[in-house]
Amino acid sequence: MDSNLFQNPAFANMSQEKMQFLLSFAGKSKPTNSKDIMPFLLANMKQAKAQNLDFTKPEVQLICEMLSKDLPEAERARVQKLMALFAMR
Repeated sequence: MDSNLFQNPAFANMSQEKMQFLLSFAGKSKPTNSKDIMPFLLANMKQAKAQNLDFTKPEVQLICEMLSKDLPEAERARVQKLMALFAMR
């Protein structure tokens, strides 16, 4: 995950606990296709919930953008469609 992630304004007022979780998340091996991104993200969000950490929709969106930035264009488009559905909730 890009180290510039933490300079994004969406993370400006983030708690230390969330930052630690994201640093751990950033160190994990990331999926290489859109099919695996959502299960990977959901598993990590479940882990966050177990630690009583809740991420805002903008935070989750930014994390998904960072996860998909190195995917081929077609895969990135699929992730963007999934995120659009997520945003409707």
